[in-house]
Amino acid sequence: MRARVILIITVVCLLELVLVLGGGYRLMNARTVQVAGRLVDRVDTTEKVVALTFDDGPTGAADAEAILETLADRGVRATFYLTGSGIEQFPDAAAELVDAGHELGNHTWSHPRMILLPPSRIAHEVSATDRLIRQAGYDGEISFRPPYGKKLLTLPLYLAATQRTTVTWDVEADSEDSTGHSAEELAAATVAGTRPGSIILLHPWYGRTATRQAIGMIIDDLHRQGYRFVTVSDLIHG
Repeated sequence: MRARVILIITVVCLLELVLVLGGGYRLMNARTVQVAGRLVDRVDTTEKVVALTFDDGPTGAADAEAILETLADRGVRATFYLTGSGIEQFPDAAAELVDAGHELGNHTWSHPRMILLPPSRIAHEVSATDRLIRQAGYDGEISFRPPYGKKLLTLPLYLAATQRTTVTWDVEADSEDSTGHSAEELAAATVAGTRPGSIILLHPWYGRTATRQAIGMIIDDLHRQGYRFVTVSDLIHG
């Protein structure tokens, strides 16, 4: 039995390698499609409603409080895709997000690129993070966002088998390529790319001051345009 499991894992990993070498690079990075299971990058609607999402973290109470204050001042609920290692290090920060009424999503335990990993590692990355999200007090649906948006074969198959929704995004202005941009530039680029049903991605942790400052600007500008903000689950389920 053990030999059979090892053989299956080896075959799956080889298939992923073949996909990568044979044009799977585009599939691996695609934000709108995956080989199995449900993936949502935005919702098709004419209603001016969007979801504001934050990746990574938590990285401590001070960072969490700065983000929460901006959201609370504007009455906005957001979705936080957290890592299990971050929650383990800063459990109180994760609990504060839940207490403030925000949605928590799963962003793996250690933030690896989720390709060419054995099923056992994938299961651990997801399930261990789920456990800490529940310990933080969150009892809603837990959607999943792959680090860097990367997924190929094994991860989507696991997510499909566990009936998990993969959530990507259609608006991201503060990627690694945007390092050094001002809060005003990040906000302007985000607002310009937003449309009804958008899922907006920001990375406000790890001392990214410009991104944190941009959050309020983005919300204020989109509010002036008539948009309202909901969690990812509320956006998906209408």
